[in-house]
Amino acid sequence: MSPGRKTQNNELGSVFGKLKSDRYSSFLGIQITKIERGYAQANLTVAEQMLNFNGFAHGGLIFSLADAAFAAACNSYDQTAVALSFHIAYRRPVQVNTQLVAEAVEESSGKSTALYKIVVKTDDQRVVAICEGLAYKLQSRAVKNDGPEAI
Repeated sequence: MSPGRKTQNNELGSVFGKLKSDRYSSFLGIQITKIERGYAQANLTVAEQMLNFNGFAHGGLIFSLADAAFAAACNSYDQTAVALSFHIAYRRPVQVNTQLVAEAVEESSGKSTALYKIVVKTDDQRVVAICEGLAYKLQSRAVKNDGPEAI
C-alpha cells in the first residue's frame, strides 16, 4: 500500500469515527455503512415511534437519514463542510420495519462549494426520496489529527 493511500484510509477512518459519535444520528438509529471520498451510504430501520399521524415514516426522519449521508460524503475529504441548502422530493410513503438506505454522491466540487445528489431507497430498491445538497467548505479539518493512535 502506498503512503498516500494509507494516509487517505487513516483520514477516512478518523472522519468515520467522528460521524459515529453524532448524537442525533445515534438517537434515530442511523448508521453510516460506507464512506469514500465524495460518497457515503447510511441506513436505518423505521420503528413504530418514527411514524407520523398517517402511519407512515415521518418526512423529517427520511430527511435526517439523507442529511446524515450528505454530511458524511461532504466531510469525507477531512475538510469541514456544512450545508448551504438541502432540497428533498418525497416519492413514496414508507411503512414500519422498512429498512432505508441513503446514498450521497458528489456531483461537482469547486474551491468553496460542492454539490451532492442523495437518493433514499428501501432495501428492495424502491425510491423513497431524491435530494440535492449544497455544501460549503470551511478552512478547517473535519477531524483533528493527534497522531496515528487517534484512529
